[in-house]
Amino acid sequence: MRLMIAGGGGFRVPLLYRALSAGPFAGLVRELVLYDVDAGRLAAVGAVLAAMPQQPGGAGGGPRVRTTTSLTDALPGADMVFAAIRPGGTAGRTVDERVAQDLGLLGQETTGAGGISYALRTIPPMLQLAQAMRRLCPAAWLVNFTNPAGMVTEALVPVLGERVVGICDSAGGLVHRAARAAGVALPAGRLDGAGYYGLNHLGWLYRLEAGGADLLPGLLADAGVLAGFEEGRLFPQPFLAQLGCLPNEYLFYYYETARAVAAMRAAAQTRGESIHVQQAELYPRLASAGPDAYRLWDAARRSREEGYLAEARAAGEHRDEEDLAGGGYERVALAAMRALSGGGEAQLVLNTRNAVPIPGGAPAAAVPGLPVDAVVEVPCRVGTDGVVPIPQDRPAEAQLALMRRVKDVERLVVRATAPAGGVARATGPQSASDAGGRREAALAAFARHPLVDSEELAARLLAGYEAAFPDLAALWAAGS
Repeated sequence: MRLMIAGGGGFRVPLLYRALSAGPFAGLVRELVLYDVDAGRLAAVGAVLAAMPQQPGGAGGGPRVRTTTSLTDALPGADMVFAAIRPGGTAGRTVDERVAQDLGLLGQETTGAGGISYALRTIPPMLQLAQAMRRLCPAAWLVNFTNPAGMVTEALVPVLGERVVGICDSAGGLVHRAARAAGVALPAGRLDGAGYYGLNHLGWLYRLEAGGADLLPGLLADAGVLAGFEEGRLFPQPFLAQLGCLPNEYLFYYYETARAVAAMRAAAQTRGESIHVQQAELYPRLASAGPDAYRLWDAARRSREEGYLAEARAAGEHRDEEDLAGGGYERVALAAMRALSGGGEAQLVLNTRNAVPIPGGAPAAAVPGLPVDAVVEVPCRVGTDGVVPIPQDRPAEAQLALMRRVKDVERLVVRATAPAGGVARATGPQSASDAGGRREAALAAFARHPLVDSEELAARLLAGYEAAFPDLAALWAAGS
């Protein structure tokens, strides 16, 4: 297949190329088209790929690579489009974090106020990409890794319908780490016995069956076993036993908000500031490093992985070696692409519409209690027929209430960024019609988010982001 990467100058692109060069995904992609608006970043990533050593088990290297700064040049002939863009770059991320943190709120790029800000400036260019795909490669799938992945995917469904799916390695990684800890061997490409429901960065593993028995209660009762993997260490064992399920790592920001905010405020730099400094120094070096480019990139990658969710770990605690070895998102993305293109059915935790097809009837909700047209994050069957969510149990009321509230927020953000005359959806106490306009919908999204929960703070947040990102004024004007 021909794979186009939007955000082809991104720091993690070499992980995808490495996965395509050896192992189960070797030969899946014949041509890799890297598209980015920044030619300098494309040159740097190209240097890393050229310097990448031959992978064990590789057969003649990776796919042919072409780079371009023209979207109309990149899209024609694409079978798959993988999107991982960051409008505003890492400098924008630092603003997302700092504006919230300076108001005493959680400063994180995908969760809470920072995630809303990120989405407000990310959804419009992603809609432009989707509309260009409809013109230039209408049969292609869009595999979305652009954050906030669930919110962005929901905004794209009205344009691309069932040919868009969101990915994240966090939920699937939780399932597999918990299974290993419980002594369960999940076959490759299968999630049999695993029950998981949620939204992106807001989900829970609630069942882990093997041999007809649910092993999750025993896992949650064993503090020693829980200490053996990252999600098990994030929360006190008595809390997990009472909760009766294992939360996604990002729920640390909801369940341990004060601890997370305190750790972030105590740090000399935000996560975004650290990455911004690293990349500002690294990218110019990569472009001219020649054979040393891959070594420089890999050292920076390991340092960056070590800092992931650092505020949730005790001083001196390091990430598991398997996580440091190289992401995981690339394996999810390529597994989805392979299954969609006829390489055999797979089961993956993905972001897709909450609609289970019912022959001769209306679709049922994969996550009972949420609308069937909402994008959720659940185990899915993936094949040439597309992405079909697997029905899950109804969440406990506290979990369902949190999901509904965050889904309200997501849909208000989609309303704030919807194209003029386009499809806008919103649910909950603050509907799209109640919001009145784009800016009002954005303001309502900040106020409704449980990590803000204040109209006064919402107004101050939005004013701070508007001052930092002047393009938001043009976005509001476009919807008036």
